[in-house]
Amino acid sequence: MFAIVRTGGKQYRVAAGDKIAVEKLAGEAGDVIALNDVLLAGDGGEVKDVAGVVVSAEIIAQAKAEKVVIFKKKRRHNYRRKLGHRQQHTILRIVAVGEEAKKTAPKKAAAAKTEAPVEAAAETPAAEAAPKKAPAKKAATKKAADTDSSADNA
Repeated sequence: MFAIVRTGGKQYRVAAGDKIAVEKLAGEAGDVIALNDVLLAGDGGEVKDVAGVVVSAEIIAQAKAEKVVIFKKKRRHNYRRKLGHRQQHTILRIVAVGEEAKKTAPKKAAAAKTEAPVEAAAETPAAEAAPKKAPAKKAATKKAADTDSSADNA
């Protein structure tokens, strides 16, 4: 099965086992990420529905591309500028293409979400949960108001 995914403003045709270099993605080597922006999916010569299709990939490395040299020159004006740039990219290995990768991942995430609020509620006592009111502000005294108006007149 193959899929066409979009990441970093570019499109890539991928299948299980492929290695691709894409624009830098967050994560470290060994992390598994999901490429959810699938444009087209197919198996052999037939095209399948892309709803629910997820491409899962493993980050192999965070690397930099070859250096690009920018050289500007204006002849007869002694103007020369040399700059360089190395674009950062992420090297991915496509682990799986299809629905099965999406079905296994949400169960772990849902279990983690349900456990977190229960633990947080148990840790906070009821006395600390009640909000405290801030003291009311005092009105400005007449003497302070008189000095302010006299300063404005001067």
